[in-house]
Amino acid sequence: MSGILNSTIGRKFAMALSAFFLMIFLLQHFAINLLSVFSADTFNDVSHFMGTFWVIQYVMQPVLIFGVIFHFIMGFVLEIKNNKARNISYAKNNGSANSTWMSRNMIWSGAAILAFIVLHFIDFWIPEINTKYIVGDMSGLHNGEYRYFHELVEKFQNPLRVAAYVIAFVFLALHLLHGFSSAFQSVGANNKYTKGLKGFGKAYAIIIPLGFIFIALFHHFNH
Repeated sequence: MSGILNSTIGRKFAMALSAFFLMIFLLQHFAINLLSVFSADTFNDVSHFMGTFWVIQYVMQPVLIFGVIFHFIMGFVLEIKNNKARNISYAKNNGSANSTWMSRNMIWSGAAILAFIVLHFIDFWIPEINTKYIVGDMSGLHNGEYRYFHELVEKFQNPLRVAAYVIAFVFLALHLLHGFSSAFQSVGANNKYTKGLKGFGKAYAIIIPLGFIFIALFHHFNH
């Protein structure tokens, strides 16, 4: 593994695999959160299952955390190396004419997303871990009912927090617009399906972040 990561191609390939993994998780996370718009009870039931099923808690959750850390560290490493290469290229050419704004600023959109993940952990993950494993309450109850929907709605009452979420998902959309096609290119998926993959990637990069923004605004204005 270390040998693969010592080469630029190997790092890009590993980066792409972690990106695919995180995009699958993001889609699953969106689907569960969208349930909160339609049915508080269904959202509570699914959230309780996800929060107590041992495979998810003790296998998938550590893998997810590792995937997030790996993706961001690898992203920053690649960006530093790319910047060194660009400095040489820019001395000879107009580098901005050959690349998009998104591709040149992935590190900044990534940093904004990382800051959001920290906020999201403070809002939801750390209190959940504290409740389950420090307080020792695995019931998921609040006043006799599952607390998940209650906690979600409560977090989205603060307009500053909602604004932070909206801004973060705008950055996520910008990050995905370049990252999706870049990931497929890194794993060599340049074939007759490339145009379709790019179209799917653009749709994913716009629809999923917009969906999360809709969820945040829905709960802010309706509760």
